[in-house]
Amino acid sequence: MKLIKALGSVGGLTLASRVLALVRDSLAARYVGAGFASDAFNGVAFRLPNMFRALFAEGAFSAAFIPLFNKKAAGEGGLPAGYDFAERALAVLLPVLILFTVLLIAAAWPITWALSGGFSRQNPTAEQFAFAVTLSRITIPYLALISLASLLGGILNSLDKFWVNAAAPILLNVAMIAGLWFFHGADEYETARVQAMSVTIGGALQLLWLIWACKRAGVSMKLKRPRLDDDVRELLRKILPAAAGAGASQINLLISTALSGWLLASGSITYIYYADRLNQLPLGLIGIGLGTILLSTISRMLSKGQEAEAMETQNRGIELALFLTLPATVAFLTVAEPIVRGLFQYGRFTAQDAQACGWALSAFSIGLPSYVLVKVLTPGYYARGDTKTPVRYAMLSIAINIVGNLLLIPALAPLGIGHVGPPLATALSSSVNVMMLYTTLVARGHFAMDAQLKRRLPRLAAAAIVMGGALWAGKGLFDPWLTGAMAQRYVALSLLVGAGIVLYGLASIVTGAYRLSDIKALMRRKSAT
Repeated sequence: MKLIKALGSVGGLTLASRVLALVRDSLAARYVGAGFASDAFNGVAFRLPNMFRALFAEGAFSAAFIPLFNKKAAGEGGLPAGYDFAERALAVLLPVLILFTVLLIAAAWPITWALSGGFSRQNPTAEQFAFAVTLSRITIPYLALISLASLLGGILNSLDKFWVNAAAPILLNVAMIAGLWFFHGADEYETARVQAMSVTIGGALQLLWLIWACKRAGVSMKLKRPRLDDDVRELLRKILPAAAGAGASQINLLISTALSGWLLASGSITYIYYADRLNQLPLGLIGIGLGTILLSTISRMLSKGQEAEAMETQNRGIELALFLTLPATVAFLTVAEPIVRGLFQYGRFTAQDAQACGWALSAFSIGLPSYVLVKVLTPGYYARGDTKTPVRYAMLSIAINIVGNLLLIPALAPLGIGHVGPPLATALSSSVNVMMLYTTLVARGHFAMDAQLKRRLPRLAAAAIVMGGALWAGKGLFDPWLTGAMAQRYVALSLLVGAGIVLYGLASIVTGAYRLSDIKALMRRKSAT
């Protein structure tokens, strides 16, 4: 099965990147903690790069560019026609990005205020807010770097070289880990500044890696004079709606962060950030990789008129997404706090911080299946050239998120868990978004659940619940090891995760979600490929 083989390649590299990201965040928790400096970096300076990476490298640009590139490459001109289109897109994109970067740096003060709600509840001094603005200015060039990298990565994805693009984020994490480990400062403010500098350095490394990979693949990009021809206009028309459609969860998180800075006390943004990073681990491993592969695969099938094959591929995509996502959801609901303790509770990050972060992680996890399914369902629209429908649903999702934040934060604040409001609102709004995407695809005749998917879904859910119950009952066995030395923590976390995987695998077989014959057939297919 090419889908599983491709996801294995992309997923393995994405997993490596996400594991490095956890190491990075563990170091940041140790040296920066949960206070104004961490809120300034996580809530604003690093939020912008993360959002643009999700929108462009993992969302909008790929969603708009890849189908058009494949269409050109599948035509009479072949791959040279596709490369010519990419060069014309680059000629327009480059000056726009340069101008955009200059404007953002100049407007860093109001941008910082808007993204943080002015840190109103934290009542920062003028020097503290100026520090937050400086961090933003340091990281803003990353936006241009990752956007250029996304164009090159889109070409490589269209050539089925998925692993090259999937490996690029590893360089960002390596740069940030090196900065934290070797150059952390005497206090949290100096270390946060090092974090910001390493973000832009990591972006430059990512772009250089993809330039090198394109040359190795025989892709040579030449700079041309910018010209808004019909093809480039079509690309630009699709990018903006795709950005809102593919990035609804990022936009929701951005709004949640701003409202948290406005309404919640110091440290709340950091709790939400670390909880989101853990929630992003299965999303990055499953949803982003699977969505990238499905977009390229389905658009290529549709360009050849293979409608039935495209629908079957999307069925298997949903099945695979939920098979891998449901156990993560249940685990984050049942053992969120032990996971957070093992990863982050040392140095400047206290036991109280770990408890607060665990609550936020549980709230986020409610929407984890929908976060992944959005990535799996939107290629069904983008591959058919429809970027408008997802954006309409994304806008409604964003509105629901804003209302949810404004209702849940003051409702939960008297209980001491006001910071749980933003993750919970984000999860609920994402669930509404995926429901609308699914029902519209079905109504248009572009998707129908096949018998295999209908049979397996309830069984997968039952297997995940069995696993969650066992983890909840046995979590006390791991507690003494989760606050010890780093090696002890990682061994305990590995055992906890390993136990969950084994339990889920056994439960999947017992419930009939997967039969032994299915696994044997899958192994035969993998060995044949």
